[in-house]
Order: sequence, then C-alpha cells, then structure tokens
Amino acid sequence: MPVVGTGLAREWRRRSVQARLVIWLGWLVGVAIFAWCWREMSGKTIWMFVLDGPEQAADLLERMVPPRWSYMDSLWRPLWDTMNIATLGTLMALIIAVPVAFCAASNTTPSRLLVRPLALFVIVSSRSINSLIWALMLVAIIGPGVFAGVIAIGLRSVGFCAKLLYEAIEEIDESQVEAVTATGAGRVQVLDYAIVPQIMPALAGIAVFRWDINIRESTVLGLVGAGGIGIQLDASIANLAWTQVSMILLAILATVLVSEWVSAKVRHAMI
Repeated sequence: MPVVGTGLAREWRRRSVQARLVIWLGWLVGVAIFAWCWREMSGKTIWMFVLDGPEQAADLLERMVPPRWSYMDSLWRPLWDTMNIATLGTLMALIIAVPVAFCAASNTTPSRLLVRPLALFVIVSSRSINSLIWALMLVAIIGPGVFAGVIAIGLRSVGFCAKLLYEAIEEIDESQVEAVTATGAGRVQVLDYAIVPQIMPALAGIAVFRWDINIRESTVLGLVGAGGIGIQLDASIANLAWTQVSMILLAILATVLVSEWVSAKVRHAMI
C-alpha cells in the first residue's frame, strides 16, 4: 500500500501504479478472450433456432404432461439395475482405490521415484475420462449390459476416491505413527494401528459421497448401452413417447432424492 508524497502532503493509495497497470492488463486480456470466444460461438450458432427455443420447449413440456403413470411398472427393474451399477461400481472403485491411494501418498508410498508417479498417473487417467466414455469403450469391448456399466462407473470412480483418500493419508497425525513405531512395530503393524484408524472416517465419507454421485451418473449410461434406466429413456425419446420420458425423469428424480437422504443419514451417523 504505497504512500505518495507531494511536498508536505502524503496521499495514500491502495495499489501502486504498476499493480494497477497489471490489473487493467488482466481485464483487457480477459475481455479480449471473451470477445474472441463469443465470435467463434456466434459463427457456429443458428440463432433462428435459439430464438425459437422457448416456444419449442413449451410445446415439448405440453406433450410430456401428464406423465404415463402406468409405465412405472416397466421401470422397477431398470431402476434396480441402475442402483446395482452405482453400488457395485463404487465397491469396485474402493477396492482398487485404497492400494492406489497408499502408493500415491508421499508418507506411505514404497517408492517416490517409481511407484508414486505410477499411482498418480492412474488417478489422473481415471479422473480425465468421463464415465460415458468409459461405458462407450466397454460396450464396444465386452458388449452392452449392466456389467459394462459397473466397470465404467468403477473405473471413473477410482481416481476420485484415490485422490481424496491419499490426501487424507498425507494429513494424518504423524505423532501416532512415531509412537507405534517406537514400540518396535513393523511396517504392517504401523499401517494397521496408526494409519488406518485415522483415515477410516475419511474413507467412509468418500465412499458414501461417491456412491451418491454414481447414482446420478449411472442413470445415463443406458444411453450408450451400458444398462440401467437410460435404455428406457433413450428408447422413449427415439419413439417420441414424451409421456413416458416425463415418467422416467420423475423416477430418476425420486431415486436421486432417496440416495441423497440415505447418504445424508449415513454421513450424519459417521459424524
């Protein structure tokens, strides 16, 4: 916060001239990037369709009301498949993520030069590819069905779970590790008595949180043939059965609300 002197008077200013120039330059660059992006987007947008959007949306909503309530009898099995995809995918991710997290954490990795970079690469690779992309590739490899959806959700969730878990491992209280080590305990005993008890609450929270996210993601995997209620959604949209679409959307909303309630109860019980 510079103070500018003019004779006997001293004028306080929040930023120096150089700082203000940098800020103005940043704003200029930001506005220029925004203008360039807007120009690129506008050149590839059919604005006639955009202006007609509200009317088309209103027409679509009119076709979706009232929902076809009787179609719910055909949705119980797909909803059950969706829940299974999310649950088994989360379980698979946790089984893989736990050892990956221990290898990625700087205080538990067997080798910082070889093992840790490989574990971090696994985490980044998993988080970089969307579950729909995983499902699309797996359907092409092992065929359509729930199994492809489970593996897709699991592979997508490994990076998320492992990243949060290895950060929790690196933040443990090292004094407990030193105390157990001072008793002459081996590496496995230190892991069992000093590290695992500290990260168990974090692991439980990560598992519940990721399961809640996977409920949402698994509802759309059927769009690429990976099982779940997305198959019915895709078929209903293709057949222009909009009353069925609205019923499916309501079923998905109810499922997500139930998963939110369950995850909130579990997190509250752990806290």
